[in-house]
Amino acid sequence: MKKALVLALSLAFAGFAAQAQSTAVQPANAQTKAAGPQIQFEEMKYDFGSIKQGDIVEHTFKFKNVGTQPLVISNIGVSCGCTTPDWTKDPVMPGKSGIVTAKFNSTGKIGMQNKVLTVESNSAAGNAMVSLVGEVKEAATATTEMAPAKSDVSSDADGKQKTKSSDSKIKAKRKS
Repeated sequence: MKKALVLALSLAFAGFAAQAQSTAVQPANAQTKAAGPQIQFEEMKYDFGSIKQGDIVEHTFKFKNVGTQPLVISNIGVSCGCTTPDWTKDPVMPGKSGIVTAKFNSTGKIGMQNKVLTVESNSAAGNAMVSLVGEVKEAATATTEMAPAKSDVSSDADGKQKTKSSDSKIKAKRKS
């Protein structure tokens, strides 16, 4: 029994060793074309920094079809109605590029934002996701400072002072 177990382990080890020697090693930076369409974005995330509430941010994500068949984007799902997508509608041939444009309207938003766009396509790898991130700061509220009330101080014929204010209907009389 021991001999059979040792023999089986030896054969398995020899098989793995033979397979490892026959596998060609590719450099880490070598790109192989995937079978079928394959989407590859230049960037997966765009940081728009800090904006004021109500500002609109628009960014274009560029991608390339690194596969062997035409790539077709069928839909782009968004994480919020505040983000509007647009994309290359025609099939993107192997080796060619296309775009996905995202427009984010920050009206009603405040604080850190992470708006995810799910790119649905016929890519062999399945759906891809890109995102817009950044901070929305509260819009500066218009502060209206009250100007000091205009007053006219005058004396009447009896020497009494009268104060007349332009922003109120109140008249003050004072005896001297």
